[in-house]
Amino acid sequence: MKILPLLVLPLLLSCRSSRPKVRYEDPTGVETLTVDFGSTDLQKIAADLVQSMLRHEAFSASDKPVIYVGAVENATSEHVDTRNVTDSIRTALLKSGKVKIAADLQGRGEIADQADYQRSGAVSPETAAAMGRQVGAGHSLYGRLTSIDKKAGGAQDLFFKFTLNLVNVESGLFEWADEVQIRKVAARRSFGW
Repeated sequence: MKILPLLVLPLLLSCRSSRPKVRYEDPTGVETLTVDFGSTDLQKIAADLVQSMLRHEAFSASDKPVIYVGAVENATSEHVDTRNVTDSIRTALLKSGKVKIAADLQGRGEIADQADYQRSGAVSPETAAAMGRQVGAGHSLYGRLTSIDKKAGGAQDLFFKFTLNLVNVESGLFEWADEVQIRKVAARRSFGW
């Protein structure tokens, strides 16, 4: 019976040592584990495009334009959570204090649920929100993420282009557009001399 613990102990120690060591890192630090779309790419895209947009003349007036932040099409071959990108752009725009943002599809669904609840009789009419007073967006913001992925031998070259467009809802005219390009290269290490 004493042999069994001696056989199990090395197995337990090997399982314990195979667990990854986890630590916190600076979320704004450069992440380069792979050439795939990552957190650094998201942060660069959001920061560069928001700064470009806020320099546009439409945002220099004292009136804050109302913007609807629409969808970003993922035209890459990899899974990219483009909602994450638009969330970062919307947050940065709001933090600038230069714009107002109209509710997106999810927000409108939440508003509709709350309006239904308030009309259900559970909320006093004096405190229920008045319906039909939402502010319409004067601009719609939408974009597209594309990539070109090339591989040769042990090397990979991945190019991303993120384009963002601001369109005047009334006129249908583009008022602003810009893009951010990111290129990442990875090469396998060769063994030997």
